[in-house]
Amino acid sequence: MSRLIATVFYVGYLRPAPGTWGSLAALPLAWVIGSYTGFIGLVIATTLVFFAGLWATQAQTRGQDDHDPSEIVVDEVVGQWIALYPVVYGAGMMGIDLLALYPGWIGAFVLFRLFDIWKPWLVGHADARGDAMGVMLDDLWAGVFAAIGVSVLAALAHGVLM
Repeated sequence: MSRLIATVFYVGYLRPAPGTWGSLAALPLAWVIGSYTGFIGLVIATTLVFFAGLWATQAQTRGQDDHDPSEIVVDEVVGQWIALYPVVYGAGMMGIDLLALYPGWIGAFVLFRLFDIWKPWLVGHADARGDAMGVMLDDLWAGVFAAIGVSVLAALAHGVLM
């Protein structure tokens, strides 16, 4: 069970760039959750997957030298969902279909991948922990930074910050 969760149903074994595949897998899952349960449902799902991912990552890395094997991508799902929070929230507030805000989906994906790979500031500090919590937290922070970026880009696109 821990392998199934940690690899997000074996998506983490796709090559090349398993983290990118994990982030891509998160998108349709977020769309389903957001479409049926809205923003609050996505927040609840993110919280549940965070703790399930923490458990699964601990189980999969116990006794190993590598604290963050590339096949573990449940952390990417959590981070990608957080990056999508402004999009799902905005669509809900406007009462429109989630996919109508497709530029936000693209921005959330690109920004999340950028912060996850670059690992600035809190992302890098979390990654440096060298444990399962660090695996989960670095993507959580990358998702937060991406969500902020998505919000700023949306504000610019809609003339709020001009």
